[in-house]
Amino acid sequence: FRCSEACCLQPITFFIEQLSVASLPPYYSKLVFLTTAMMPLFRFLIGIALVSTSSLVSNVSVVEASNFSKAHAHTGKVEPFSPGDPKIKLDGKATSILKAGKPYQTQVQSGDGGRGLVIQDVDAPTHVVWDRILDFDNYGSMVPKCFESKNYKIIDHKPTKANNFLEKEIFTRMKVGFPMLKLEYFVRHFVYIQHHKALTWTLDYTKESDFDDSCGYWYIAPHPDNPEEKTRLYYSVGVSMFDWVPKFVVDFMSSKALTDATAWVKKFSEIEWAKEVAKGGTSRSSSTGAQVKNKGPLFALPFFGNKKKQEEEERLAREAAEKAAIEAQAALEEKKKLFVVRAGFRRYLLVSLVVVLAAYNINTIVAGEFLKEKSA
Repeated sequence: FRCSEACCLQPITFFIEQLSVASLPPYYSKLVFLTTAMMPLFRFLIGIALVSTSSLVSNVSVVEASNFSKAHAHTGKVEPFSPGDPKIKLDGKATSILKAGKPYQTQVQSGDGGRGLVIQDVDAPTHVVWDRILDFDNYGSMVPKCFESKNYKIIDHKPTKANNFLEKEIFTRMKVGFPMLKLEYFVRHFVYIQHHKALTWTLDYTKESDFDDSCGYWYIAPHPDNPEEKTRLYYSVGVSMFDWVPKFVVDFMSSKALTDATAWVKKFSEIEWAKEVAKGGTSRSSSTGAQVKNKGPLFALPFFGNKKKQEEEERLAREAAEKAAIEAQAALEEKKKLFVVRAGFRRYLLVSLVVVLAAYNINTIVAGEFLKEKSA
């Protein structure tokens, strides 16, 4: 900062020195005096210009601190969730809140402390709810304060006892926050729908995120009163933020995000289910939450090669999605660099404008004094 300020003031200082050693008329002496007297003002105005534009650049660097090609500083601080039934007993008050369509908040034991848990009843079957939760590529149009969301890798697993019946891992790049402060982070989702009716997540620690740490949990169960057409969902999240993140963002991520998360799932699940009912559709989904579609003749059998062909198509689609995500991330990194360069150009433009306006004001004052002396 001081170096830049000195560079901006150097032409003015040189101008004063040249005027001081020259043999000049009386009105130019006043010019030297006024210029010297206004040096503190120059420093003040230039300082404001430099600090304001430096803030712009520093905000860009803070918000864009995430890095797709660099590993996170650690491999986990917040204790991750385990999949499965949270086994929460609901009393009469909790049941009344849920029947009214509102979320019910409670606490679950975690290590030596507790975690906030939200329960919400949804007027839609479980397969519709899973469709919304797993639709990560469209979170930007559904989830509050989510600006971007895109899967960059998907790994299928064969569920076994050894891997706790893990079916799939989905890696997603997300950007959340507010218009003036966006935080980018990389999430690793673990899908356990078949056996545990759950999905958990942590950060993808092979990428550098703007969150210090984050982990979470969904548990989706058929509603006890109407299992065919209603769902009871459970949601919890644990977040650790860096010190530079403003308190209102921390509060939003740690408290309000609980009820907001279940609210958007309820809203869009019920909208989608209403569309299905209007069309007369009540078909059930596949185990991963995607709705069953007609993929060929009913008499087609796996040994005719359809299964292998389908697996190959899915593999190619995943590879194409991963490649597209990497290319998009590279383009984003290039865009960040360009924005910083543009912000730097604005900085010097503002400083130059301050100097020019100040010189113009001095010239106006001196010219006025010169005309007064001449007319006298």
